[in-house]
Amino acid sequence: MDVRIGVTQTPKEIDVEMADDADREALLKEIEAALGDDSRVLWLTDKRGRTVGIPAAKVAYVEIGSPNDDRRVGFGAHG
Repeated sequence: MDVRIGVTQTPKEIDVEMADDADREALLKEIEAALGDDSRVLWLTDKRGRTVGIPAAKVAYVEIGSPNDDRRVGFGAHG
């Protein structure tokens, strides 16, 4: 499962590739809890064990997709 987080005041996004067996509902609840209080930090651990922390006050949006989402990047990507 892929999680993309937009951060305020920067055009960059943070992409976190979660484990394929990550519990989507539990993740949603964890994100909602962190974003409900601007003083909290949203901590996510990717499938390689890397932990990323984003201050809740700086989160512009969170996008959650499945690992099977059809993402085509680059030249010659045809559908």
